Amino acid sequence: MYELPTSVTVCDVEYEIRSDYRAVLDICTALSDPELSDQERALVTLQIFYPAFDEMPREHYEEAIRKCFWFISCGEENHGKSGPRLVDWEKDFRFIVSPVNRILGTEIRSLDYLHWWTFVSAYYEIGDCMFAQIVRIREKLAKGKPLDKAEREWYRKNRDIVDLKPIYTDAEKETLKAWGA
Repeated sequence: MYELPTSVTVCDVEYEIRSDYRAVLDICTALSDPELSDQERALVTLQIFYPAFDEMPREHYEEAIRKCFWFISCGEENHGKSGPRLVDWEKDFRFIVSPVNRILGTEIRSLDYLHWWTFVSAYYEIGDCMFAQIVRIREKLAKGKPLDKAEREWYRKNRDIVDLKPIYTDAEKETLKAWGA
């Protein structure tokens, strides 16, 4: 609870982890890659998260992936239902970084290292800002709630940053292209 882990124990073996926020954002990008199969996503996740992954026995993989997601969830076991997708870490990073910088009092992109849990703690405190506005509108749209007049106007002007585009594989893109979409 008071420690920022830089290793995890998997099958009674302690493994160093990449705990910098950039590594976790790279994992999030890999997990949303439609070109990768579920197995490929898992392997890429493990390769990013564990510097010594190549030395890890296969029988450790299942627990290793659970420990990785435990870490990403800041030490919480997440058994609840997930709601609508409201954040795209890659697309939204430019709107997230400014309020996180404000909270931490530094430009995080210039830091050599920032622990993921510290990044998430700052993220939780960003308060009212452009990114919060984006997420509020996404949530209302996802739940079918009406936007007030000001929100409708803001959304109309900023639709490109609010709307999360579906992610298609190359094959799906070709099919859509053939259909004229």
